[in-house]
Amino acid sequence: MNNSDKIVPEKAILSLFSGKSGENPFPLFAQMRELGCVIPISNPMGSTDRPAWMVTRMEEAMQVLKDHARFTVDGSSIDGNSDIRQNIADPSAPPTFFSGKSMLSVDEPDHRRLRILVSKAFTPKYMESLRPRVQEIADKLLDRVQDKGEMDLVKDYAYPLPINVISHMLGVPQADQEQIHGWSAAIAHGLGLGKQDPGVAEQLRAFGEYIVQLVADKRQHPADDLISQLIAIEEEGDRLDEAELISMISLLIFAGHETTSNLIATGTMMLLDHPEQLEKLKADLNLVPAAVEELLRFNGPATIAGPRFATEDIELAGQQIKRGDMVIPVLKSANRDEIQFMDPEELDITRTIKRHLAFGHGIHMCLGSPLARVEGDVAFSTLLRRMPNLRLSVPRENVSWHFTLSSQGLTSLPVFF
Repeated sequence: MNNSDKIVPEKAILSLFSGKSGENPFPLFAQMRELGCVIPISNPMGSTDRPAWMVTRMEEAMQVLKDHARFTVDGSSIDGNSDIRQNIADPSAPPTFFSGKSMLSVDEPDHRRLRILVSKAFTPKYMESLRPRVQEIADKLLDRVQDKGEMDLVKDYAYPLPINVISHMLGVPQADQEQIHGWSAAIAHGLGLGKQDPGVAEQLRAFGEYIVQLVADKRQHPADDLISQLIAIEEEGDRLDEAELISMISLLIFAGHETTSNLIATGTMMLLDHPEQLEKLKADLNLVPAAVEELLRFNGPATIAGPRFATEDIELAGQQIKRGDMVIPVLKSANRDEIQFMDPEELDITRTIKRHLAFGHGIHMCLGSPLARVEGDVAFSTLLRRMPNLRLSVPRENVSWHFTLSSQGLTSLPVFF
C-alpha cells in the first residue's frame, strides 16, 4: 500500500532525531503506521538530493534487517554516499565503535569474522553460567539501600548492575566504571543522525584513549577476561588488527550496559504505570522471563536499528527506493504493529510473543541479547522479591526522561519500598 500521497508529519518525525520528542513517541509511531509501512522523510543527514525512508511495520523491517545483499550498514560502500560517521570523530583520535570499524558498521565477510571472535562469550549457555554472579551483584546493590526504604532506581540499581556484569566479563577495573558511565551517557545522548552535541567528539576521543591505555595495561598483565583473549587474537595478526580491537572493546563496553540499564529502569516504570500487571508479576515471579520479553516489545531500549542503505533500486511496500537511499527500521513502531500483535498498545506480561525486534534481526541482531535476558530476569525477580512494596516517591509527572535517536531512558527514578 502506497500512502505517500498522505501528509507525513515531517517535523514530528524528524523530532525523533533531535531528542525533543518527549516521553511518549508511541502516538507518533501509530500515526506513521497509518501512513504506510514505508514512508519518505527528509534525509536527516541534511542531504536534499534524495529522501530517506522510515520502515514502520514488522514484516518490512525484518525484510530490511535480514536482506544484507540489498541493504547494507556501510553507506560508504555505495558510490556517491559518504560515511555518516565521518564528521563525528576527530580523525586523529583512536577508533571507537562509532568512528571505527566494528560489527555495527560492516557486513559480510568482515562482520562474520569479527563476530565469531566474541560469539563464544555471548552464548546462552555461557550467559546462564554468569547467573550466580549477576545475582550476587543485584543483591549487593539492594543491600546498600535496603535499610533506607528509598533509592534512585536508575543510579542505585539499573545502571550499576549491567556495567558491573560487563566489566567483570571484559576485565574493566571497577574503579573506572563511573568514568565510563560519563563517556557512555555523553555519547548515547549526544549523537544521532544529523545530530551532534558540542563536546561529543572530545568524549569519543577520551573514551578511545582510555581503551588504548586499557589494552596496553592488559598486554603487560593479561588475565582471565575477554579483553585479554581478544588481545591474544590480535597479536596472532591474521584475524583482528589494532584498530578493530579498540573498536570492538569500545562496542562491548558501551552496548554491554547502556541498553540493559534502560531495560531495567524503563521496564520498572512501565510496571509501575500498569499496577495490575505489576501485581500479577509479584504474585508469580515465574512470569518474569515472559514479562521481560513483553517489556522489550512494549518499550524496549532501542528506538531504531542502525540505518541501512539500498545497494540497488528496489520496491519495498510499494515505494520505489533508489540505490544509496537511507532506510531506517523503527523498532519501537514495528513492535506495536497491529498486524502482528493483538492489542499492541496494551502491556500484557502473559502475552505469548512469537518474535519482537527489540534486539534487531538478521546478522546484526544484538550479540548481547542472551546477557540482557539473564540480567533482566535476575534484576526484576530480585527487585520484586526483596521490595514488593515498590512505588514512586515523586509525582509521576516529575519522572525525568531522556529520549534520543537510539534509546529512550530515565535520568532518575526515585522510589520507596
